[in-house]
Amino acid sequence: MKPNTTILLTLFTAGFVSFSSYSQVDELTSEEQAYRDSIKALNLENEAIANSQEAYNAGVNFFAQKKYGKAIEEFRKSIQFYPNFTAAYYNKGVAENELERFSEAVKTLARLIELKPDYSKAYFQRGRSYQGLSQYLEAETDYENSIQLDDSNPKAYYNYGTLRFLQLDYESAANYFSKTLALDPDNVNALNDRGSSYRMMGEYPKAIADYESAERKNPNLAFVLNNIGSTKAKMNDFTGALAAYNRAISIDANFHLAYNYRGVVQMNQKRLNDAEKDFNKAIELKADYSAAAANLSGVYFQKKEYEKARQFAEKAIKMDSENASAYVNRANAREMLRDMNGACEDWHKAKELGSETGKNYYAGNCGN
Repeated sequence: MKPNTTILLTLFTAGFVSFSSYSQVDELTSEEQAYRDSIKALNLENEAIANSQEAYNAGVNFFAQKKYGKAIEEFRKSIQFYPNFTAAYYNKGVAENELERFSEAVKTLARLIELKPDYSKAYFQRGRSYQGLSQYLEAETDYENSIQLDDSNPKAYYNYGTLRFLQLDYESAANYFSKTLALDPDNVNALNDRGSSYRMMGEYPKAIADYESAERKNPNLAFVLNNIGSTKAKMNDFTGALAAYNRAISIDANFHLAYNYRGVVQMNQKRLNDAEKDFNKAIELKADYSAAAANLSGVYFQKKEYEKARQFAEKAIKMDSENASAYVNRANAREMLRDMNGACEDWHKAKELGSETGKNYYAGNCGN
């Protein structure tokens, strides 16, 4: 009997000791309890930060692969784990800009700016977002803030220049492209775009100088050569224009703009068959290219194929209902086909769209 009693007592005693040890938690002092709670909170915070960093790194890897949608999701997870992780907000905003999710990017970057009001790149990226939404005043403010916080970022000046160009403020655009080039002299896009600003202001020699400088830095940019061609055409240097277009096409055989503009030079020099080939090629490359269809109408008008001229003008209008030149061309064809009412309607429409030719033809042939 005694061995059994001993066993029972031993078991009971062991159980009592275990229970007593567990109950000691309630006997901690307030200072000890606070310390223990802080350690627990710190461990939880460290775990959250580790999870946030893991998701962030995954987002960075997806971003490097240009898988922006997956990158955004990982950055979102990173922010959920650690809501003050500014780098995750920044990269999420950039990825959203890359996917043209501009409204989402504005929200992401606005939160980042709340967390870090002196972050120049955040204002720059939000400026991109606003520009993508055509909210030019907001974009302008953000670019200005970005430059004030960091005046050594050529991208901010460049984007500000493109914004000014879109607003038809070509002089200001050229100024900002010049500031870009002062910081980044090899920026071919800034050279090209400053050249385009000069061209729009009618300063053709300056435009050619910038385009040719861009070409020297990178001779394989078809769009730069196309710009050289269009500027030389405005200067009545048709030989130089054709040479530039030919070079652009040799670099990019699918560059529909170069075919169209080369066709315009060919048409102006009465090389109508060559022009016809170029315009058809442009439409082959871009099926909804209204300008090329309107130009084809012009070729057929000069060939006195008036029904064809009318048909291609009509195609151009279906592609772009605001193509004033197409209405003028259809009106001219209708006049020759003895449809004066139709011609007057088209000249009037062209006039409404801002065409001086349409305005003059309507005044001369249709009255007020």
